[in-house]
Amino acid sequence: MNPDTSAHDVVIIGAGPAGLTAAYELNRRGVVPTVLEATDMVGGISRTEERDGWRFDIGGHRFFTKVPEVEAFWHEILPDEDFLMRPRMSRVYYQEKYFNYPIEIGDVIRNFGLVEITRIGLSYLWARINRPSKEEQVYLEGWISARFGRRLYGHLFKSYNEKLWGRPASEISADFAAQRIKNLTVWSAFVDAIKPKRLKARGGKSKQITSLIDEFQYPKYGPGMMWEVCRDKVEAAGTKVIMESPVVRIEHANGRATAVVASNGGVETRYPCTEVISSMPFRQLLQAMDPPPPAEVLRAAESLTFRDFMTVALVVPQEYSFPDNWIYIHDPAVRVGRIQNFGSWSPYLIKEGRTCLGLEYFVFEGDSDWNMSDEDLVARGARELEHLKLSKADKVEAGYVVRMPKAYPVYDHEYKENVEIMRRWLAANASNVWPVGRNGMHKYNNQDHSMFTAMLSVQNIVDGTSHDIWSVNVEQEYHEEKAAEGPENAGLASGEPIVP
Repeated sequence: MNPDTSAHDVVIIGAGPAGLTAAYELNRRGVVPTVLEATDMVGGISRTEERDGWRFDIGGHRFFTKVPEVEAFWHEILPDEDFLMRPRMSRVYYQEKYFNYPIEIGDVIRNFGLVEITRIGLSYLWARINRPSKEEQVYLEGWISARFGRRLYGHLFKSYNEKLWGRPASEISADFAAQRIKNLTVWSAFVDAIKPKRLKARGGKSKQITSLIDEFQYPKYGPGMMWEVCRDKVEAAGTKVIMESPVVRIEHANGRATAVVASNGGVETRYPCTEVISSMPFRQLLQAMDPPPPAEVLRAAESLTFRDFMTVALVVPQEYSFPDNWIYIHDPAVRVGRIQNFGSWSPYLIKEGRTCLGLEYFVFEGDSDWNMSDEDLVARGARELEHLKLSKADKVEAGYVVRMPKAYPVYDHEYKENVEIMRRWLAANASNVWPVGRNGMHKYNNQDHSMFTAMLSVQNIVDGTSHDIWSVNVEQEYHEEKAAEGPENAGLASGEPIVP
């Protein structure tokens, strides 16, 4: 029996990958939702900025997924000719040397030398014999040290992660590391580096895989191209995508949300609803509920924090290009955490004879870096490029700054308990509100995971399924594995800073 789509009046909060995927999937089922977007651009952190003809990502997004529904969605939105196949390359800059990522044992020995490699090996063996306590391993520092040894942790993990999170790694939950480097140790990295793995395929056949993908898909004008076209398609199907309309209240009664109130130009508009799909930050979702949750729930919401993000895009001559998609900067002498070369993503993002380097800074909204003028940020970026020997400061021809608030949900030690308190209250008091996406669920979702949570939520709403949305991106494999055959072993789209 076909579901009665006329019974659904869905309001979607947010026009990023999760929100627009939800709108498209609802349209596919004959439901015409309303999408409310707080900013003037679609795509969220997956948008593509354009300044003076230069286009650049907010974080960089590799289009590679293990989820066949997501793969099919991408190619339904954009024709095949709008995708490029791009080589994957990234390195770590540390002590004025470059380390290939993934780890190559010969490369590490050359850079560190036999004496330091011996010390790293002994540190690793010590960690295997005298593992950090379970209490220590609930934090990022202890978790990584238990698997790599404290010496290698200090070399290749500590600096970058403390830049990323803005606090000691001893205060960050190990959940983040467990997602990004699941089941990896020094020994497994060594084995991966010297021989291919074998994977049992369906039917018992063995197939060969490499540790990381060596190429990925990429829309030729950047990931924002995907969501700009998706917006056009859902609007053509009758969906209203209302920009610059932040949500101020979500009215609820008798265990269900009844209306969403948004502000546009200071004028509030009320949108009655039968269901809400929300990718707004989970903290703000609970704070917007009317009547408000009890004090305990609001305290849990207030305790969820975010790390904010800035890209300083600098135009330099082509001679200062490099082949990497990005380089992780493990140098405490500079503030930059990672540097993208947008010319390595797509020639359509740059101009002939020049490239654009995206310097990424992890900040807190309102701190001294966030409040620094664009001119000063560009000047500092140019100096840091020279310090890193990537370009002369006086060769920077132009610079642009993009600030992205709430880019990364912080996994502090209490976040899981706080999210659970909020989830229980929401289930009891507004069961027709479906949090989706990275900020919507306060989970470090990749783009494809965010999309998949939206797809499953739509199935629950319209098709009557009962998918557990919160299990997405929990039991998945987090390496970008590449199978010799078959899509079921494909890897993930990884567009965010990871633990190298």
